[in-house]
Amino acid sequence: MALPRRSEVVVRLRDGILPAVFELTLLALVYVLYRVGRLVTIDAEQTAYANAAAVRGLERALRLSHEAFIQDLVPSVDLLQAANVYYVGVHFPATVAFLVWGFVRRPRAEYRWARNLIIIQTTCAVMLHMAFPLAPPRMFPQWGFVDSMTEYGPSAYDGASGAVANQYAAMPSLHVGWAVLIAVVVVRTANGLVRRLAVWHAAITIVVVTVTANHWFMDGIVACAILLVAMRLFPAPGVSRIPQLQRLT
Repeated sequence: MALPRRSEVVVRLRDGILPAVFELTLLALVYVLYRVGRLVTIDAEQTAYANAAAVRGLERALRLSHEAFIQDLVPSVDLLQAANVYYVGVHFPATVAFLVWGFVRRPRAEYRWARNLIIIQTTCAVMLHMAFPLAPPRMFPQWGFVDSMTEYGPSAYDGASGAVANQYAAMPSLHVGWAVLIAVVVVRTANGLVRRLAVWHAAITIVVVTVTANHWFMDGIVACAILLVAMRLFPAPGVSRIPQLQRLT
């Protein structure tokens, strides 16, 4: 069996291995940014509670339904536990699977667009986490909320992860932001089962973050607003950026 020529090896490295290493490094840096940003305001308890009162007041002024009412609609503890499992166990694996699928199966321009949207969305979210620390609804039993993760498990804030997690990084919700981004990109670029799974993942995530009392409605609204702005400034491949900017001005 003949060995591949040097030029063929170089081409394989250039077209396969090196791009994959670059993407992994870039996404690792994004993850580090995500973790560091969550740690910066880990001790901002007083500000986070005051901001929560302000967000709750804004939601009441906007006539948004009370999150505790939505939580009360869950008919069984088993469903709350399932929601906890989804919240803890699906967020990162689904996002990683989406990126791997995009890198392997989609045109490179489409993948880069989706990856760049995630980077922009995450960067903006981390900046907001630092500027506006926010306590989640589950920390307010006096307002009718149940901390389902503490009560029924599993919890994202127990053990080693709980020692370093910033529980005051609720605004915006990257659970919602990433799930909606995945749905938007997949609906644009795929059909069939993958498309349906992406849409269901976004819908389930929106429900899960609410019934587990991990996020206010405004957290998801702001996350979607960030995604919308990012898509306006950095439109999908084949869509001209100039008309988008003209509409903004």
